[in-house]
Amino acid sequence: MRTETKEFTIYSIGEVAKLLGVSVQILRLYEKRGLVLIQKSAGNQRIYTEDDIERIRCIRNAINEQKISMEGIRKIHSLIPCWEMVSCPSEKRSDCPAYSSHDAGCWTYNQNNTDCATRDCRACKVYQLSSDCGNIKKLIQRSLSISEYQDSSS
Repeated sequence: MRTETKEFTIYSIGEVAKLLGVSVQILRLYEKRGLVLIQKSAGNQRIYTEDDIERIRCIRNAINEQKISMEGIRKIHSLIPCWEMVSCPSEKRSDCPAYSSHDAGCWTYNQNNTDCATRDCRACKVYQLSSDCGNIKKLIQRSLSISEYQDSSS
């Protein structure tokens, strides 16, 4: 059942599945694999926003058109330099699983001992910018440019 609030329209999992032509199980799998973070209602029902739907469209395009697997998408998300985007101090990066691992986006890790512990991942610019398929490449290229500059100036 679609619900409209002042801020945005929310959709049920069934509505999103029908809208995108996928099964409910596929949507749950994307959530389980950390490709999308879904809010839940007070009754523990999944609720989707337009931003969630756009993110899922991006994922579907990567899988169906570009032939990138879910694991491939997770690896690509792991390359996004979240530590730069949220200005994580270099001395704290060693404690961050997103900095030291290359398995998935930062929003999939337990961040209890990091500066991100109090952040809402859905509201974080790292997660929001990674929803735009075109942005991911730009974010990674920007990180590479900064790294190359730092290496050459050392």
